[in-house]
Amino acid sequence: MNPKRLLIAIPVAFVFVVASDFVIHGVWLKDTYGATASLWRSETEMQARMGWMFGGQFLAAMTFVVLWARGFAEKACLKCAVMYGLFMGLFSQAATIMTYVVTPVPAEIPLKWFFAGLVQAVLLGVVTFFVYRPKPATQQR
Repeated sequence: MNPKRLLIAIPVAFVFVVASDFVIHGVWLKDTYGATASLWRSETEMQARMGWMFGGQFLAAMTFVVLWARGFAEKACLKCAVMYGLFMGLFSQAATIMTYVVTPVPAEIPLKWFFAGLVQAVLLGVVTFFVYRPKPATQQR
């Protein structure tokens, strides 16, 4: 692993997750959430818990990057990064399917969450590929 690149890639991934979540949830799905407001916490309640949201987003970004660095980066190519992102997205979106089963949300919402999450994960794989670089083979021990 390349610790210096890891310390750069994790915050970059975190910023990407926060920004893309804002586009997905704060822009694209805003009207959908407004139409189903009775299902969600109030804006005030959500803002009071924003630290937890950022903690979860950071945990997701850190896990994504560390798994990439430990298991895939050494021999990776752009196609590998896309496939890694796709499979990490499928893994995380399994929770979306289960959430749909147990919460009274219209099918439109988890469907949008599912596909937006896949796109987000694939793009995060590409971002991680370009930001994280392993140590050159001659420096590894």
